[in-house]
Amino acid sequence: MISVKKHLDQDPNGVNKCPEASPEELLALTLDSYRSALTAMGSCGVQACPALGPGLQQGLMGLTERLSDKVTPPVVKETEERVEEQLQQWGGRTAEYFRERASEVKEILMILARAAAVAEHDQKHASQFSEFTKRLQTMATLEDLPHLRAAFMRSAKELKACVDKMKKDSQESVTALRTQVSTYQAKLEEAEQRASRDALTGLYNRNCVETKTEHRIAEKRPFCVVMLDLNGFKQVNDTHGHLAGNDLLKQFATELRSASRSTDIVGRWGGDEFIIVLDCSLGDAKSHMERLRRWVIGEYTVQVGTDVAKVNMDAAIGVVEWQPGETMREVLGRADAAMYGEKAVAHQQPPTSQMGRES
Repeated sequence: MISVKKHLDQDPNGVNKCPEASPEELLALTLDSYRSALTAMGSCGVQACPALGPGLQQGLMGLTERLSDKVTPPVVKETEERVEEQLQQWGGRTAEYFRERASEVKEILMILARAAAVAEHDQKHASQFSEFTKRLQTMATLEDLPHLRAAFMRSAKELKACVDKMKKDSQESVTALRTQVSTYQAKLEEAEQRASRDALTGLYNRNCVETKTEHRIAEKRPFCVVMLDLNGFKQVNDTHGHLAGNDLLKQFATELRSASRSTDIVGRWGGDEFIIVLDCSLGDAKSHMERLRRWVIGEYTVQVGTDVAKVNMDAAIGVVEWQPGETMREVLGRADAAMYGEKAVAHQQPPTSQMGRES
């Protein structure tokens, strides 16, 4: 990939290895190449993992919008860092996603093996289990857990009738089978719950927030969107390391959730950005945000090896109200713009820290 930063930092004397092209033309070509590369990365992510790829694709599309023809070296550097961060996070989530799917497949095979053993013991009930197995085989993939749940629900009556008949012959086998089915259904519910949560903070993840927002728009329910971005978070990582940064993100998420109402949707948007969806008017949302600002802004204590550091953390906050007719992308875009507007005009104070031995 051509480096935009290298082009912007070229020889101040104007030396150009492509004399036939003007600097403006080279810049435009380089930016087009950079944007095309980010778009291709997003498309590859969707193909590699349809369940998680759209999140990566949307994040990279957002970064391409920052690469305008008037881009500056700091913007390029920040964009490169964000691209790297998104790719690393997506890679970790994708690996975990496929590990979970492999575990689910193994569990299904174990259940079917036990069911087959019981059915073989009593051929009178083999047809019911055969039908259940055929329904599972009609599933092309295990990408969507709700489809798997639906397969179990469609077979619930047949399984119950079969189990009731087998109860007369082998109470011990029936009890074991019921336990296995119940355990697996509980694991499905737990997996669905994990799929909606951010692994680091425990808040709702981006996909879940988008789904819940789309649901509100479909029902035409009034709501407000709040975007938060931690000021100076990168300096915390640079000064104290990424483990300290992760500790700060988890603490901030806990405070954010504690300061929010039970009906609020509180999620991690990505990196050091958070989002809240409120079922209220714009005036009520702004009042709630002022209370929340007093709650979550201030000093945090992060773990740095065997030491601790005191970090004063602030955040830029953007609040908007959904307007009828707006798409999810439009209202989220306005909230993001409001947040960065506050970030641009606010007087930035870098986080201060004091190291101390943990008692």
